[in-house]
Amino acid sequence: MSKAIRLISRLLAVSLPITLGALTVAYSDNLAQPPAAKESLRSPTAVRVVTMAPIDMVPRVSGYGTVEPAREWRAIARVEAEVVETAPDLANGKTVDAGAFLLRLDDTDLKLSLAQIDAQLAALAVKDQTLAASLDLASADLELSRGDLARQKSLAQEGVATQARVDTALRAELSARSKVVEVENQLSLNAAERDVLKAQQAAVARSLEFTEITAPYDIRIGEVSAELGQVVNRGQVLLTAEGLEAAEIAAQFSMGRIGPLLRAAGDGATVLDLKAKVRLAAPGHSVMWDATIDRIGEEIDPRTQSTAIVVRVEDPYAQAEAGARPPLRRNTFVEVILTAPKRPALIAPLDAVRGGKALIVSPESTLEKREVTIGYTIGDIAVISAGLAEGDKLVVTDPAIAVPGMAVKPMEDSKLLAQIVAAAGGQSKGSKQ
Repeated sequence: MSKAIRLISRLLAVSLPITLGALTVAYSDNLAQPPAAKESLRSPTAVRVVTMAPIDMVPRVSGYGTVEPAREWRAIARVEAEVVETAPDLANGKTVDAGAFLLRLDDTDLKLSLAQIDAQLAALAVKDQTLAASLDLASADLELSRGDLARQKSLAQEGVATQARVDTALRAELSARSKVVEVENQLSLNAAERDVLKAQQAAVARSLEFTEITAPYDIRIGEVSAELGQVVNRGQVLLTAEGLEAAEIAAQFSMGRIGPLLRAAGDGATVLDLKAKVRLAAPGHSVMWDATIDRIGEEIDPRTQSTAIVVRVEDPYAQAEAGARPPLRRNTFVEVILTAPKRPALIAPLDAVRGGKALIVSPESTLEKREVTIGYTIGDIAVISAGLAEGDKLVVTDPAIAVPGMAVKPMEDSKLLAQIVAAAGGQSKGSKQ
């Protein structure tokens, strides 16, 4: 019995592995079958793209600065006197037309000085008349003395008159001549004194003109330092004001960004050939002013490598509209936009080419990495100088779901393209010209 059991065990030990192997071979074909097509083929991932094509763009660069009046004026007291009258509108913020009266200083002392000088001139005139009469008498006496001296000399030669009589006649002639010279000298001194008095008279008359302060041109009053009844000293500031005819902004621009703009403007172009606009961001919209480039700062900031470009806006107050366009006032922080003539260029969203790398959809509908060169950037867009060509489909989808080599289905992002076209043309949503 035990032998039979051992025999059966040995047969099972040999036949069982063989049977399992045969079953494995038999079912191996079924196990190696590929998965269903639905499981093996994945649908291409949809990605948003923008097809590259030349877009009309306005090359531009922005800088920032604060508004300053083109002209500033200070009324300075040129005489020492009391403020006796002020204009009703002499207050901070008031606008005044050219030539309008502002304030008057007491001119009583100056008028008294002028009257005193007039009296001195009148006295000199009387002295001149007296001296003129004295000169006539002295001249007549001199003629008589000269005649007597000539007779005495003639008689002395004939031996009739003595030398003593000749000497007496000579002394009389010298005395008469001295009198004439004395009167003539006095007349000369009077003439010099008259010139001095006339100069003083002109100075006092000019000082009288300084007692009335008027606006030299259309101004907006700033700080008023002189009050009614206050005695002001010579050289004291009475009030400050700023001109209304123009405003200036010294905006800082990076030299590295000005260069590409000048190259876009054409050969030989200078900063003065560019056009300028001033932009003020306001709640819900922005306000624009036309400006002209007036001058360029002489220094470059060694830290930022930027320079000041001064632009001028004419009649900033006349352009103001209540509730829509505020006036350009002192210290208003604004953006200055310099532009070159419009030209076509390949424009891409800055985020899609950041770091000089871009993803495009290849003709096989797979993602391909591309190196690109950015000429310069304007806000959220970049001007492409190399690496992309017309017709390339630039991927603008979030890079986290766009991997090079993956199969994709490009979807044209027309909304983004419209935004790019608007940005390239310099259009600002809600701006008021």
